[in-house]
Amino acid sequence: MDIKQLITFKHAAENLNFTQTAKLLNFAQSSVTAQIKVLEDEIGKPLFERLGKRLILTEAGHQFKRYAEKMINLSEEAITAANGEEELTGTLTIGAQESQCTYRLPPILKEFKAAFPKVKLVFKPANSDEMARKHLMGGLLDVAFIMDERKPEGSLIVEQLIKEELKLVVTPNQSTSAFSIDDLKHATLLLTEDGCSYRNMFEESLNSFGIYPLDKIEFASIEAIKQCVIAGLGVALLPEMVVKKDIKEGRLKELPWKSSSSPLYTQIAWHKDKWVTPPLDEFISLTRKMFLSDI
Repeated sequence: MDIKQLITFKHAAENLNFTQTAKLLNFAQSSVTAQIKVLEDEIGKPLFERLGKRLILTEAGHQFKRYAEKMINLSEEAITAANGEEELTGTLTIGAQESQCTYRLPPILKEFKAAFPKVKLVFKPANSDEMARKHLMGGLLDVAFIMDERKPEGSLIVEQLIKEELKLVVTPNQSTSAFSIDDLKHATLLLTEDGCSYRNMFEESLNSFGIYPLDKIEFASIEAIKQCVIAGLGVALLPEMVVKKDIKEGRLKELPWKSSSSPLYTQIAWHKDKWVTPPLDEFISLTRKMFLSDI
């Protein structure tokens, strides 16, 4: 096997489409098919199988993908070292929630780009923690930020960064002098997408009080939720980092709220078998430093 075949396999394993892989690498589709066939013959097992029109990785394909990534990265590092280049290149694919990208990551990215100007950063939305975990397991992300309870992890390395406080907020024009939890029975709840950890926590907490609101609006954007709360459309439970400034400056009003659920933490995660390149190692180290400085 050679590096060209490994790169072709890596792209095919990520997009699960030989036609797209051929376009991306500027190959004929027959070339992609031939390269995968050579790899499968050498390994002695199929790496892909077709279920109807769907192309999926076999278990051998999943296992081989981890080692293919390591060999590709090692090859790139070897070329860089042989050419005496000081600046590393490559791509880091990062999964992160909108709130992290907006309120926490900019200083990390600024310092990282100063150290690795030629490393490309690609951000993928990770509003669902389960989706982030799935993408890490499938090799679609190099690293991800997860906001969730502490829980045992199998194939992932997960480091706790900071405990998250959540705030129940409404428009400042709403009277809240005699607010009680029962008032939420008839409130319009402005919610993040299904699968979001603090949405799940909010609904579970309400259900524990016998509250099952029917009036809900779901958003893909946490900033859209905040603006709709400010406009008086409903009530939302959001991370403190998102609403702290707005509460202080009077654009939002905080309601008394205490969850019965376990606390949530922002965590950084990557696959235990991931080849930790120097840029990835530096990104993780910078993240630790920046988050700890906020405690």
